[in-house]
Amino acid sequence: MSPSSVPDIVIGRLPLYLRALSHITGDGQKVISSHEMGEHLGISPAQIRKDLSHFGEFGKQGTGYIVDHLRGQLQRILGVVQEWDVALVGAGAVGNAIMRYGGFSGRGFRISVVFDNDPDKIGRRIKQLEVIPEERMSSTIQKMGIRVAMLAVPAEHAQEVAKKLVEAGVKAILNYAPVNLMVPSHVHVQHIDPVIGLQRMTYFLTTKLAQR
Repeated sequence: MSPSSVPDIVIGRLPLYLRALSHITGDGQKVISSHEMGEHLGISPAQIRKDLSHFGEFGKQGTGYIVDHLRGQLQRILGVVQEWDVALVGAGAVGNAIMRYGGFSGRGFRISVVFDNDPDKIGRRIKQLEVIPEERMSSTIQKMGIRVAMLAVPAEHAQEVAKKLVEAGVKAILNYAPVNLMVPSHVHVQHIDPVIGLQRMTYFLTTKLAQR
């Protein structure tokens, strides 16, 4: 099956499987069944088997999956056998929180450069990185060969910045601004909006209350 034919919802579950396997590896477990993975994740064993079948046969019926092998295969499928340099645009409250998050290390990503257009932020250091003027963003990204960016700017500036990122050669944007971005079809955008997550939860809460 070609990568383009795999449903996006399936791709969205693969990092969950990889994270679970990483924890299991740390516990020293060598083999795991789809039933055990399902208990870790709250996903049915049948769904896990179906998701993995899009990419090949990784386990044997009655035996389960060799944890290290499946973990390595998922890293390959997700493209995180290498470490990706990531550009962060926006050094405000959200950008600072992203920079201080320790979960990128060892999981395929490294924030390598930070940009902002605020004179009060430019030149300051967040952890080990100096905040660079946004006017140097395009040339720096091109020079560093960066293909992935995180966008943590106010909503009213997000589209303009996204356009500059695409022109600089960025192919994937993780967008924290509460706005939909218009980008070419070859650029992938992933939106992170806590309000959308909360609204999904309140839908279920409201539905359950109405059924009582």
